[in-house]
Amino acid sequence: MELFEKKLNSKQIFDGYVIKLFVDDIELPNGQKSFREVVRHPGAVCVIPVTDDEEVIMVKQFRYPFARVLLEIPAGKLEPNEDPLDAAKRELEEESGVVADRIDFMGELYTTVAFTDEKIYTYIATGLTFKDAHPDADEFVEVERVPLKTLVDMVMAGDIRDSKTQVAILKAEKIMAERREQNGLKR
Repeated sequence: MELFEKKLNSKQIFDGYVIKLFVDDIELPNGQKSFREVVRHPGAVCVIPVTDDEEVIMVKQFRYPFARVLLEIPAGKLEPNEDPLDAAKRELEEESGVVADRIDFMGELYTTVAFTDEKIYTYIATGLTFKDAHPDADEFVEVERVPLKTLVDMVMAGDIRDSKTQVAILKAEKIMAERREQNGLKR
């Protein structure tokens, strides 16, 4: 059996600023009919800025759906036709005031595969210099530095719940360990 669902019809039922909601009639692999509710998202970027001392520039912000302040890495949605690397640089500087000499792609992250097509492009930034942050008018963040090792421990303890931040921290730890090994350094 081929694991493929064929879209038969699609109806947009919500057109928001950030998301669009569709209900799609589909044909299942066994020929039966069903439907899928799909949240369409323009995509986003996240970037984990790591200092020479392996501290990470983090942002704290209130997340309305959970009614709590979360510790996260800088991130934001893509503007129409925006290159993800350009968006990563923009979001990094806007939210944290950081400019990086080096930004490396760490991969794509599908946030919630059951009902949204949101894709986040993940990056690690090093060679950091600092300026004033200039978040969007509706964005209120506090910037803080946290050692990368501490963040790994926080992820493993369940203290960091944001998925993009968890993934980026764990990937960054591996990347930084590989770089230390290549340079003959220990931590």
